[in-house]
Amino acid sequence: MRMQITPKIGLAGVQWMFFILTNTIVVPLTIGKAFHLPSGQIAYALQISFILTGIVCMLQALIGHRYAIMDGPAGLWWGITLSLAASGASGGTSLAAIGGGLAVGYMLAGLMMVVLGWLGFVKILMKLFNPIVISVSLFLLTVQLMMNFFTGMLGIQENGQLSPSVAALSIGIALFVGIVYLKGRGWIGNFAMLFGIMLGWFVYELCFPGSGGGEPHAAGAGMLKLFPWGAPRIDYGILLTSFIVGLINMSNTITALSAAEKLYGQTTTEGQYRRSFLITGLFTMIAPVFGIIPFGTFASSLGLLESTKILHREALVIGGGLFLVLGLIPPLGHWFSNLPLSVGSAVLFVAYLQMFGTAVRTIKGRTFDSKSIYRLALPILLGISIMSISPLVFAGLPAYIRPLAGNGLVIGIIVSILLETCVNWTRLEGQARERQ
Repeated sequence: MRMQITPKIGLAGVQWMFFILTNTIVVPLTIGKAFHLPSGQIAYALQISFILTGIVCMLQALIGHRYAIMDGPAGLWWGITLSLAASGASGGTSLAAIGGGLAVGYMLAGLMMVVLGWLGFVKILMKLFNPIVISVSLFLLTVQLMMNFFTGMLGIQENGQLSPSVAALSIGIALFVGIVYLKGRGWIGNFAMLFGIMLGWFVYELCFPGSGGGEPHAAGAGMLKLFPWGAPRIDYGILLTSFIVGLINMSNTITALSAAEKLYGQTTTEGQYRRSFLITGLFTMIAPVFGIIPFGTFASSLGLLESTKILHREALVIGGGLFLVLGLIPPLGHWFSNLPLSVGSAVLFVAYLQMFGTAVRTIKGRTFDSKSIYRLALPILLGISIMSISPLVFAGLPAYIRPLAGNGLVIGIIVSILLETCVNWTRLEGQARERQ
């Protein structure tokens, strides 16, 4: 493939690098803490996470789905892993046993993605994920992300209270990014996120010198241990959870690529879906070997594309390549990993506002009455309600049901699929028109 590189695309590639960084940097650090891994092992996981994420992004843009949509450690897998690790520890199960079961479950889930994707299972998924289900998925994903970013902006301290100075700076950064995006002419508005990160990081260092934003971790000391979570073992409860989450993770790819079609003005072919699932599935199988969260297609990339209007996949290739370099040069990766969480959260909070518009446009032209509105209201509001309550509420449920029952995104999607499958909305809409 002939790459078309211009200064604008090159700068967009740098912006992609920061976007990938802010979306992935916290994942290996929190997983390492959850499994009580030594700092050297966490450093290796961070380094390999950079390398694999950079490679998978480049492969997807070049030969996979061929859109400027990143792959990375999936938030759904991340949440399930943290939840199972916490529930296992509180229930008396060793972290090594939980981690070993997760490793096998995730590798088999990756294999399932490769096989089902190659066999054309995408056709069944596309029937289940009609525009209503896709819209519900995007709405709930937007809410989940915005809640996380808003929390990150506040600079929560150990006592659970916000840091007024950090929160004030975050609000200032968010306003700056919004103004540059709305008022900036031409290419200036396209790079509002990049300008916000660079200026915000600089101001943060001036206001809070030496505080840093990343977690303390060694820059590669120690020996690399394979399967650091625990020796591989079969756990049927974890296997079942892994397969369910794997199918939902596949659906996220459908959501992302279906929404991307409208931006790119083209239809995604079956071959693009197959290649996308093949790449994501293979890297999902590799990830647990190094103690990394499995991969998934980031529908949240749509927020960046909507904000920047730069759809060139060459930009993602450059961004993925730069991110790969950060992994290959540990001191450089360590320095970039100190990007303050509050700065990244403030910038992404503004960038992801566009995802709400994507969710609305997905159902553009549809009308709803007092009955048909339930197909949107029930799954969205139920999902948001679950997101808003403490996970401790579900402590009385069996250990391997808790991560699913307590995940508002998962429950909302499942309820939406059930409503679309079991209710004849066309007939209800026809009856409503007759009454009018």
